[in-house]
Amino acid sequence: MGTHLKLLRRFTLTIVAAFVLGAAALAAAGLFATPKAADVAIVFGNKVLPTGEPSARLKARLDTARDLFRSGKVRWIIVSGGTGVEGFDESAVMKAYLVASGLPDDAVLADSLGNNTTQTCANASVLMSTHGMRGANVVTQYFHVPRATVACRRAGIQVAGAIAPRFFEPRDLYSLGREVVAFPVYLLRPR
Repeated sequence: MGTHLKLLRRFTLTIVAAFVLGAAALAAAGLFATPKAADVAIVFGNKVLPTGEPSARLKARLDTARDLFRSGKVRWIIVSGGTGVEGFDESAVMKAYLVASGLPDDAVLADSLGNNTTQTCANASVLMSTHGMRGANVVTQYFHVPRATVACRRAGIQVAGAIAPRFFEPRDLYSLGREVVAFPVYLLRPR
């Protein structure tokens, strides 16, 4: 085997090993995240079905936040999301779902301009400041917890903890791979 081929092989194995280790670290950070007592849970938006109902993934996030509220770990919930390709305001759908499940209307604040992680955190920071809220729990999928937590902290939010719903689907493999690339890029990006 030529020297160049050996070097290419080592380089490729190093990249693959780094990717796998990165994926494992991100997954572990999200799966073992724990919520703590805080003023608010911030729920990051996700797909709304063409029927106007939250997707199974989004329902899992909302149910997790609802459980935090019912257990007394948080007093408010911020739901954040933009208008998706289906034409629905994610935050309005999220709020309606939580209110229909028995949460008080005034305990759920909707941010309809949270089109991405950074915007969700910036908007949540403003809502928290306006309502005198301090600490927050991040509620999103396990692979997104690390980046969402960093984004919240960059927005000035005191992150008390985080929690990921126990919801898994095949698409998680793609999403986890995307986060392996996105997380370091996000960390290196200027604030």
